[in-house]
Amino acid sequence: MIDGVEITSLKIIDDERGSVLHMMRNDSKNFKSFGEIYFSIAHPNAVKAWHLHKETYLNYACISGTIKLVLYDDRPKSKTQNKIQEIILSIDNYFLVTVPPLIWNGFTNIGNQQAILANCSTAPYSDEEIIRKSPFDKFIPYKWSLS
Repeated sequence: MIDGVEITSLKIIDDERGSVLHMMRNDSKNFKSFGEIYFSIAHPNAVKAWHLHKETYLNYACISGTIKLVLYDDRPKSKTQNKIQEIILSIDNYFLVTVPPLIWNGFTNIGNQQAILANCSTAPYSDEEIIRKSPFDKFIPYKWSLS
């Protein structure tokens, strides 16, 4: 596991009418602040990568479909420097993944229907605060499977 990344089990409440999927509360141990919440929709086999936030914490949960979230740590003084971490997220594998600043991250939809990844970040989006790379940039030693 990459240093500083937290994986928290989330609660699903089911009944005959449907489900309630908990994601984040202001009294959760990993809640820091509220910046914005958004939903990223990915088509099957689509790759949305790479990006790194300089100061923002990300809190991801997959609310539909199946996502493979990939993290890469290139922080010079990190004990997990140059490590890759893959995390499968879905309703059947329902977790909150908290990604600290300075961790490269991206994801792909590994299912056969559209997938929805929710993010509750600690700051609103800002172009000055994010760095982006192509999913196929050789700087990050990871190969996305697009089959």
